[in-house]
Formats: sequence, C-alpha cells, structure tokens
Amino acid sequence: MPFPTRRFPLVAPPTPASPTPSSPRPAPPTPDPEGPPRRTLLGRLPLPERTYLADALRTETVGGLILLAAAVTALVWANTFDGSYADVSGFHFGPAALGLDLSVAHWAADGLLAVFFFVVGAELKRELVAGQLRDPKAAALPIVAALCGMAVPALVYTLTNVVGGGSLSGWAVPTATDIAFALAVLAVIGTSLPSALRAFLLTLAVVDDLFAILIIAVFFTEDLDFLALGGAALGLLLFHLLLRFEVRGWYVYVPLALVIWGLMYNSGVHATIAGVAMGLMLRCTRREGEAHSPGEHIEHLVRPLSAGVAVPLFALFSAGVSLKGDALAGVFTRPETLGVVLGLVVGKTVGIFGGTYLAARFTKAELNKDLAWADVFAVASLAGIGFTVSLLIGELSFAGDAGMVNEIKAAVLLGSLIAAVLACVLLRLRVRRYRELYEAEELDEDGSGVPDVYEQDDPGYHQRMAAIHEEKAAEHRRRAQQAGATGNEPDSPA
Repeated sequence: MPFPTRRFPLVAPPTPASPTPSSPRPAPPTPDPEGPPRRTLLGRLPLPERTYLADALRTETVGGLILLAAAVTALVWANTFDGSYADVSGFHFGPAALGLDLSVAHWAADGLLAVFFFVVGAELKRELVAGQLRDPKAAALPIVAALCGMAVPALVYTLTNVVGGGSLSGWAVPTATDIAFALAVLAVIGTSLPSALRAFLLTLAVVDDLFAILIIAVFFTEDLDFLALGGAALGLLLFHLLLRFEVRGWYVYVPLALVIWGLMYNSGVHATIAGVAMGLMLRCTRREGEAHSPGEHIEHLVRPLSAGVAVPLFALFSAGVSLKGDALAGVFTRPETLGVVLGLVVGKTVGIFGGTYLAARFTKAELNKDLAWADVFAVASLAGIGFTVSLLIGELSFAGDAGMVNEIKAAVLLGSLIAAVLACVLLRLRVRRYRELYEAEELDEDGSGVPDVYEQDDPGYHQRMAAIHEEKAAEHRRRAQQAGATGNEPDSPA
C-alpha cells in the first residue's frame, strides 16, 4: 500500500534583499518521518498473472478431486481385494530388450509421473521468466519460505530418528507439498481463498517441487550408464534445437520425448528428470502479437492430462496401503513413520510460517492489510499435505523393504490427513473474511470483463460507472415522481 508523501510548493520563497544579523535564519526542511513505502507482502496480483493463476488452479482443483477419489479407491481396493491389487500392481509389460519390462506400479511412478514433472518444469520456467520468481526481491519470500518448509521437516524427521534410533534414509519424505491435494481440500471445504494466498501456495509448491527434483536427482541416482546418459543429453539438445527453430507438430516431439525418457531411465538417473528438463526448455515469454507463449499453450494442453490422468493413476497404484493389523497404530511407535507424520504436520507448518515471517522481517516487507499472519499460518499448515512426491520419495528411500515402504506410505497418508484437518479448522475460522475478499476481487460492476479493482486508474471505467449511476438516478427520480403523483390523488389513503 503506497504511503502518502509530503508535498512542497514548487515556487521558491522570496530572498531577502540583504541579510542582517538580526534576521532569523530559515529553519531547515522537516524530514519526512514516513520514509519510502515498504514493499507489500501477499499483495494484489497483476491481472495477467491472476488470470493465468485462475486457469491453472481450476485444472489442479478438478485434478485434485480425481486424485482424492483415486487414493480412496486404492485404499479400499488394497484392503478389500488385496490379492487382485497386488497382482495388477505387479503385472509386468514392456520391451525387455530396451530394459523397459516394468510393473504397472513402476510404469506409473517412472512413466506417468514424468508427465507431471514436465508440467512442473514448464510451470517453473514460466515463474522464473514471467511470474512471481522473475523479480529477485519478490522471489526471495517464496524461496526462503519453501526452503525453510523443506529444511525444518527434514530436521524434525532426523531428530526423531536420532532420538528413537531409527533409519535416517527417509529424511526427504516429509519435505514435499502436494498442490493438487491441497486444492482438493479447499474445494471440499468450500473456502474461496484470495488470489494472493492461492498464488503464494502455488509458488511455494513450484519451488518445493524444484528442490524435490534436485533431491531425487542427487540422492536417488543409481549407478550411471554414461552411454545412455549421453544419448539422453543428445536427445535433449535436439529437443532444444527443434524448439529454438520453432518446429511444430506433436508427432515430432512426442516420439522424441519417449526416446529421451527411455534413455534417461536406463542411465540410472530417475526418469522423471527427463520430464523436468524438457519442461524447462519451453519458451514461456510472449512475443508481440502472441496471446500466449508456446510454453503456456503446451502447459495448458498437458496439464489436464497430468492432473486428471497421470497423477491419479500413480495414486491408484501407490496409495494402496494395507491397513490390516496395527499398521496405523504402528505409525506412532516406529521412529521412521513418526518422523514422517511430525515432519508433515509440525515441520511444514513451522518451517513455512517461520521462513515467511523472517523473510518479511529482514526485507522490511509489510503484510497485506486485508490479511493477517493467522492466514499465513493456515496456508502453511495446508502445505503439510505431502502426497504424490512424498509417496514417490518414500518408495525410493526404502526400496527393497516392502514392509517399511508400506508403513512409510501409511505415515504419509496419515500425516497428510492430519494436516488437512488442521488446515480446514484454521481456514474455516476466517472463511467469511476470505469470501468478502474473493467477492471484492471478482466484482465487475461495469460489465467490462475486467474486475473493478484493476480499473481504478482507467478513466473509461469511471465514465462507465458514472453513466450507470446516472441511469439509476434517473430511474429513481421517475419513481419518486410516480410516488408523489399517487400520493396527491384524492382517493389515496391519508
């Protein structure tokens, strides 16, 4: 919010003809005590960014509801017909000669999630060149918040397992946030978050996914096959050149993407890295005359496939946790699973809220006057829903130990559920305020197709509003005359 500045007259004061010893010296100008305006934290988004955000979140919300349904289906299937679930998940198919004879669950984790990470890469590229991460000052806040939101959960997990004598292999499991699941929770409870909070949550998730990708690439890379890795690098170079020379046609890029993915898988690097790399190569800046950049267009086409098909199918074959026996009770008795739950519920909330507060304090940013720090805390607790990437990292962290993988998955599901319930309670406390802010952002009284809050500096908007009010005033004057004429009739009641 800009602060008022002190205005001084432009005309210089008259100069005395000749100074005398008795003439008082002019007083020095009073310094402005308010100083320069402070940067606003979680302020209103620019209109193009808000429009893009609304489209992206609409798709993610629908995908999140499908994801939620897939997770519930997996749990019911695995605990009712566990034999058939294991048979379908473990069914192998694919060209063995190319090293791709994989199980259904493996195809879902390494194949379908590559589509998800392709969208993440494109989203990250757009944020870096045209979105919230373009300005280093504006990017500092979500980056610091996301880093703290990953470091604190990892620390909570590590401390829990050091004290309890557990394995430190799962330190990265509670570090991820699932934006689709978080938006599904918002859709279920009917909370219309203001666009600034939604943008903050989305940017957090994008930065979170970036560091999750780095964790997967650095800590879960097996023995490298340099020949396959070199082939994948050449494929990525060809992909980049085709984009650079603006070659068009899905029939060119899809087969090439499949070859790059297959080479990346056989190289020992996790295959989803191929999706990220290709997403980062897209051009996400608009040229003159373009309504959308190629990256935005491709992301718009692929996002429904990712949110509505790829991620739900991954959840279907990864969230099938057996809850028989003491699977849930054991979550709170083993240090590994307890560390995951505490990392998601406590670590994420404390890390993101603390990182945001410290970043605002040291950058001297001022929180949006329409919001409160309680809102930031609620969004931080919502970020504790770590589903898709947490399940993937859980499988990678304890590969070869099926029992531990099942327990870690149960801990991820339980921790995400607790975080969702906590966020629902906190968000419902402010739901009336959120609805007021959301309706104010959406108000388009002049019918121009642009919300009124973005037209306050447009003379045309005020002229349209003046015409609307004049028309209403004329109508009220006409009705007043009619009411007066009716009151003057002889038969009118006294």
